[in-house]
Amino acid sequence: MAYELKSMRRDGLYRTVGELDLGELEAIRLVLRGSSVVDWRRLHFRQAAEVEHFLRLNLFELEDPRDARRLRAILAQAVEYLRKAFGYRVAAPVAEPPDLRELFLLASGSGEPEKHRRIACVVLKCMHVVHHMEARELLFRTPIREADLAERVDRRVMAEARRMAQLGLPVVEFVGNVKTRSSLITKLLAKRETVAAQIFDRVRYRVVTERREQIPSVLNYLARALFPFNYVVPGQTQNTLVRFREIVGRHPAADAIISELQAPLDIEVGDRRHVNAFSGREYRALNFVVDLPVRVDEFLPPDGPLAEDLGRIVFSLVEFQVMDAATARVNEMGDSNHNRYKRRQKKTVLRRLSRGLVVPKRKRQKE
Repeated sequence: MAYELKSMRRDGLYRTVGELDLGELEAIRLVLRGSSVVDWRRLHFRQAAEVEHFLRLNLFELEDPRDARRLRAILAQAVEYLRKAFGYRVAAPVAEPPDLRELFLLASGSGEPEKHRRIACVVLKCMHVVHHMEARELLFRTPIREADLAERVDRRVMAEARRMAQLGLPVVEFVGNVKTRSSLITKLLAKRETVAAQIFDRVRYRVVTERREQIPSVLNYLARALFPFNYVVPGQTQNTLVRFREIVGRHPAADAIISELQAPLDIEVGDRRHVNAFSGREYRALNFVVDLPVRVDEFLPPDGPLAEDLGRIVFSLVEFQVMDAATARVNEMGDSNHNRYKRRQKKTVLRRLSRGLVVPKRKRQKE
């Protein structure tokens, strides 16, 4: 097992907090805060191989001519939008790079000329939105059932869970579940602001680490092996367990890292805590939602224009719940117990359903 762990670290997928670089810490922070990559001012790629790995995680293979054409089509749309909407002068090395990997290196300050870093970042932000928007349209126009999509997601996630176990990662539990129809109805009725399209945890995976200090390393692994960090859904993180300040504080290069962060270290102090209203006061967990990319090639006509217009990738919302073993045990005790959580939720639903419709019983008159 020691040999496997050493090999795994050499691949750069699992590393201790002290071994994480600035880009990896920024990605972890994005998960912990539920913020958006659109607010970033730079990427952190240093070599073309890192860009290839990132694109592969997004299910794009540059060696596949279809994927290369799709990426260039997204790039062209982003450039056209910036030129028409804001009159941006997008330089040729950014608008039409000879090598698509160069665009990501420019946005990281690793490509030349360095002066194109800002416009490369702006273009990539627009590409991020265009790709996501058209993938949604493709999903609506593709004859794939939600159950089939969930099955594909589950196969991908659980295959990675098995690999993590084989590599000896400090994970004691990695299980998934799909909400029942009854649970979905209850949740929709319990939350006033929710509509059906906003249920983010139809498919959910619970990941329990051996110790709390291992959570950042496991998050980093997941963001490099399973889901692209850029598709963490903003505003849907509930974090009452892990503080980014404490993670950075354990890093040997803390001072240098703090000075290079995208946002000030103390920005979390002003964050409003997103806490589930039905959880117990002592309940602690990290919950975040990811739009996981899924290939749907076989559902598309082989010679039709749909794939060329909208690509071959759709997204499926997946929630991850992460905690350490000690916290998991505490969460099953007292007021934080899941059964009590469900009772509080159902009580709220009953009260909401019956409001104004149930006539209160009259007090019996004294005879």
